[in-house]
Amino acid sequence: MIEPGNARLSVRRQCELVGLSRSSWYYECATESADNLRLMRRIDEEYLRHPFKGSRQMSVWLKAQGEAANRKRVRRLMRLMGLEAIYPRPRTTERNPAHKIYPYLLRGVEIMRPDHVWSTDITYIPLRGGYLYLAAVMDWHSRFVLSWRLSNTLDVGFCLDALEEALTRSRPEIFNTDQGVQFTSEAFTSRLQGSAVRISMDGKGRALDNVFVERLWRTVKYEEVYVKAYETAREAEANLASYFRYYNEERFHSSLADRTPGAVYREKW
Repeated sequence: MIEPGNARLSVRRQCELVGLSRSSWYYECATESADNLRLMRRIDEEYLRHPFKGSRQMSVWLKAQGEAANRKRVRRLMRLMGLEAIYPRPRTTERNPAHKIYPYLLRGVEIMRPDHVWSTDITYIPLRGGYLYLAAVMDWHSRFVLSWRLSNTLDVGFCLDALEEALTRSRPEIFNTDQGVQFTSEAFTSRLQGSAVRISMDGKGRALDNVFVERLWRTVKYEEVYVKAYETAREAEANLASYFRYYNEERFHSSLADRTPGAVYREKW
């Protein structure tokens, strides 16, 4: 539907009219060497099993598996994937020091209703010949995935697109994120403040503060991503769209008394 040579409408305006971010129209999967992509897949799987592993432990584990991967290489690949060990320590999440950091508001708070707390995060999605990043917005009470977006870069644009779509559904009282540059950016925080949403941010190195989204990533990868082994970005997008529909409306959760996230989220109406 996008016509790059249209004399009346720029590509930016055409993307706005069809509800597509411009970065999504341009995107192709990010690439690395085939050997690095294979290592990244193994690192991602091991990180899901043992998220406390940093580059040192991960490189030791890879060597024990017969992989020739020194710590410097593993550190670079983990940074590229946005992975870091979750135990508390100085200097963890890379953030822009000019960005304001908000306090964590959820310690001791009981989440009893939909739209009380939303949260978001980013994860790495492997492809046969590259990789993408996936961002999603989730309601904590119901585990309902309100929106999601794919990108080939870690800029704030696709995170904002996911937020905008979620806000067309409803508005939370509190929105929780980590301290990544995407979520501490003025563009992201000002959009939440403009909707009168209170902002909460995880402590440094405390990925478990955002535990429900971390569990979502594990579920999505083991039930969908690793099973399908996507070839292209288009295939990834189509299959993830189908999976998130299943996750919201057909997948029963024992933590929700064997109901679906969609059923629990709609109880508010």
